[in-house]
Amino acid sequence: MVMETLESLFLREKPAKILLGLKIAKDASTYATVLAKHADCTYSHTIKILNTFLKLGIVRFEKSGRIKRVTLTDDGWDIAHNLEAMLKKLAQLEETFEKAKVKK
Repeated sequence: MVMETLESLFLREKPAKILLGLKIAKDASTYATVLAKHADCTYSHTIKILNTFLKLGIVRFEKSGRIKRVTLTDDGWDIAHNLEAMLKKLAQLEETFEKAKVKK
């Protein structure tokens, strides 16, 4: 049951983009609105995804007054790094497939 939930979360476009957006954040933390723009997602949906990440221990929120920043935990960094590597490998495979298709 938990594995199905994790698969359905990370193998979707918006959660993956949000996770990768956190990974490429310049100062290792960012705002939910920035992540929403990066993922081309509504703010409320971004918050829902981030709260799921929080429950899984992937992100943490740091609140300072009215400002709430989001950062990846160590586990979050590992997952984001592996997701990025997987996407790069898939892009390489797609490129190889396209080159082979052109040659035929």
